[in-house]
Amino acid sequence: MEIVADLHLHSKYSRAVSPEMIIPNMVKWAKIKGINLMGTGDFTHPLWLKELKEYLNEDKGILNFQKGDESSVKFLLTGEISSIYRQAGKTRKIHNIVIAPSFLVVEKLNQELKNRGCNLMSDGRPIISLSARDLLDLVLSIDKNCLLIPAHIWTSWFSLFGSKSGYDSIEECFGNLSKYIYAIETGLSSTPAMNWQIKDLDSRRILSFSDAHSPANLGREATVLEIEKLGYKEIKEAITGIGGKIANTVEFYPEEGKYYYTGHRNCGIKQTPEETEKLGTTCPVCGKPLTVGVMHRVMQLSSHKEQSTENSLRARSEASKVHRDNFGVRWIEKESRPPYVSLVPLREIIAEVKGVGKLAKGVEEEYQKLITVLGSELSILLKVKTEEISKAGGEKLAEGIAKVRQGDICINPGFDGEYGMVKIWSDKKDAIAKEKNEQTSLFVN
Repeated sequence: MEIVADLHLHSKYSRAVSPEMIIPNMVKWAKIKGINLMGTGDFTHPLWLKELKEYLNEDKGILNFQKGDESSVKFLLTGEISSIYRQAGKTRKIHNIVIAPSFLVVEKLNQELKNRGCNLMSDGRPIISLSARDLLDLVLSIDKNCLLIPAHIWTSWFSLFGSKSGYDSIEECFGNLSKYIYAIETGLSSTPAMNWQIKDLDSRRILSFSDAHSPANLGREATVLEIEKLGYKEIKEAITGIGGKIANTVEFYPEEGKYYYTGHRNCGIKQTPEETEKLGTTCPVCGKPLTVGVMHRVMQLSSHKEQSTENSLRARSEASKVHRDNFGVRWIEKESRPPYVSLVPLREIIAEVKGVGKLAKGVEEEYQKLITVLGSELSILLKVKTEEISKAGGEKLAEGIAKVRQGDICINPGFDGEYGMVKIWSDKKDAIAKEKNEQTSLFVN
């Protein structure tokens, strides 16, 4: 059976998160998006944990929603923990996702975090001074069935490989416990193909989740698991590679992520990796350090450092193949690796069709109409025939979705905390920018 999983998200108790992120809304939106399995997020927060126990019924590691008619949506107990500490003369800020098999294990872990001075009430994503390695040690000492997955591993400020506070290898971060890091999360600014360039990740599963702070962003990235039955044991085995498998992942276009290119948002400076190699990482306007982007960071840590140029990395990425299915969807695949697809959220496509912002009332009305007529968002983006989309939403919408499926779009890449901008129908200026992006992209086949 195939399970669409989104295991990294946050509750209303995390900072900068919508108050709408509560269990009933999450269940409702999971159905709209086409998600079967969600992480609870924020299980370390006492008030959220209380709500989880009120709404969810535990059954051998899987949590069932107790209310409403959407019982097909299941949950796993998940939380994100921020480790901030000093190591090797540098301040490290590493975010990790922890997956736990039961409420009892969560309660034990929360108590141990409190014993070590962690203020669990401060935020749904609590900060602790334990190193990432020692956090993993603590988690495994409580229950070896837990999983720790480094979160959004390329994000500049808070991640394993982040340019500002991260490491150059998994072993440098987790030491003798590195063998227990079975998988990583790509984050919005990277794709599996980018992660395929890193030798450290050759034997590790590559996962993608939304890190949603609002219900509408659930499922913007997801991992499809192929397992015999839905149970904690089966899910863990698929993630660790012991049994089951990852069928595929659904990705953002990485250029749309907030840290794709190097730059300084306040000064309007944005650089490709080639430009960064020539110009350096100091802002030419204010003299402060630029935020090194994911694309450049991948190039730095590539397995072939002696050939770490954009052209050489692009050539190596061509070992992956492009496969188009019967719906025109462009899948990227590589031998021994699950395929993936990059998509643009349906709301953004509707907004461009209508020529308005994605938060406009008309966009929401059209979105809900399409969901009612055609099914979940993921189904519309991947599996509904364009003829049916045309009947329900018009020819231009069908054309837009077809172009997204084919990868025929233009993106002004994001940088230094600013999301990239997608355009499906490009004018001459956009076409020139698109050509330049394709020439400098490391991982487009």
